Amino acid sequence: MQMSIPILIISVVLFFVLFFGIGFLLNMLFRKSWIMVIIFPLVAIFIVNKVKLIEYFTNPVASLRTIGNNFASLALADIIILSSGLVGAILSGVAINVLRKKGYRMF
Repeated sequence: MQMSIPILIISVVLFFVLFFGIGFLLNMLFRKSWIMVIIFPLVAIFIVNKVKLIEYFTNPVASLRTIGNNFASLALADIIILSSGLVGAILSGVAINVLRKKGYRMF
C-alpha cells in the first residue's frame, strides 16, 4: 500500500515528538540520559511484531526468524517513520544532558 506524502510527514513528526517526549520524561524520572535509546529497539520490535510474546519462549528460532523477515520487508516509509522515532529518542538524551550541564536539576 502506498503512503501519501502528507501522511508520511505527519507520521514522522508524530513519532519524533512522541519518542522525544517519552524519552525526556523517562530520562528525568530515572536520571539515566539514554534510557529511551536502550528501550527503543524493544518498542520497534513490538511495532513491527506479528508474533505473540509467548512464542518467543515456546518457539524462539521461528519467532526470531519471523522478526528478521518482518524487518527486512519494511517499506521505505516505515523505515523513515521508525528512524524519526529513534532520532527523537536520541535528541531527548542530548537535551537532558545539555540541561543538566547548564545547571538545571530535574527531580
